[in-house]
Amino acid sequence: MNGYFDHNATTPLSPPARAAFLEASDRYWHNPSGLYREAAATRRALEDARENLAEILSVEPRRIVFNSGATEGSNAIFRHFAGRRVALSALEHPCVSEAAEHYCSPLELPTSREGVTDLGAIPDDIGLLSLMAANNENGVAQPWRAALTHCQERGIPFFCDASQWLGKLPPTGLGECDYLAASAHKFGGPKGTGFLVIPGSEIEFDGQWGGPQENNHRGGTEDYPSIAAMLAALEASLEPGTPAGRDAFEQAVADQLPGTRIVGGGAERLWNTSMLIMPDHKNLKWLTRLSARGISVSTGSACSAGKDNPSRVLLAMDYSFEEMSRALRFSCGRETSIGDWLGAARALDEINTELGSGQTETLGKISLTDL
Repeated sequence: MNGYFDHNATTPLSPPARAAFLEASDRYWHNPSGLYREAAATRRALEDARENLAEILSVEPRRIVFNSGATEGSNAIFRHFAGRRVALSALEHPCVSEAAEHYCSPLELPTSREGVTDLGAIPDDIGLLSLMAANNENGVAQPWRAALTHCQERGIPFFCDASQWLGKLPPTGLGECDYLAASAHKFGGPKGTGFLVIPGSEIEFDGQWGGPQENNHRGGTEDYPSIAAMLAALEASLEPGTPAGRDAFEQAVADQLPGTRIVGGGAERLWNTSMLIMPDHKNLKWLTRLSARGISVSTGSACSAGKDNPSRVLLAMDYSFEEMSRALRFSCGRETSIGDWLGAARALDEINTELGSGQTETLGKISLTDL
């Protein structure tokens, strides 16, 4: 059984990405800024990758800036808008929310109990609106298309963190966003690689100080092999997956563990994500016992749930600190079968019996009843 259910955190390198990386590492390892023949060949390969990504996103190639991922991209955007009034969803990933807090004075938009951002709260006197495409913890799809239209009608620049959307759902329409960020390792590409899309008019956009690479938008020697791997991974994951396994899992858990709640269950969600509020016991008890069975899950940002470090997402959705402490996130990949999902459901049922009976397991020298 494939027991890896933490794809929203990071994914294994996909076979197409691995093949592309190895080929590019053999053929195009030279510095693309060099003036000799081999460097020029690497430069051509790099620009071909830019054009291919631009075609997928329906943008002009000059709008694409290759970088290390969404964290770098988000910091570059908010540094560019430093000192201006910006608005963002209360559900944003820390790479967005903390960058916004560092460089700007952000206004946080409220969210519904189902985890959908309230667009009616967007003020007109802002310099930038930031709204993720889909949430990393609960998988709830955000109304980014409606937000984009809202911004276009009012002349407000719009930034979308598409890290969880790309590789799971089609990219249609994302290229219309003024700013767009993503990380390759969320969809089968290598870690430390990603891209930022900026408006074609942003000639003066400076992502960081350094050399003149990426059309003067991001200094540093481009890592073409990783970029090639990212593109191969994305091309292999453009079609949406199916929620059949996730849905079967949630039904099985509901039948076996009455009182379990699905976070955002009434909203449109990514097909691969299920966040549960377990009926009893701390999430670390569940996580540790699942891990002992070879099943890897996450607690989302609620892994240290409490008043000093709550989950931003669950807090915005009006969950209590005690409820946060019982949250588990399951997120699958395209290779995850319905059998894998149902195996995870059976494991939860078994663990529930163990926890109810006070049965003790050991992992190394740690007694699981102590967790």
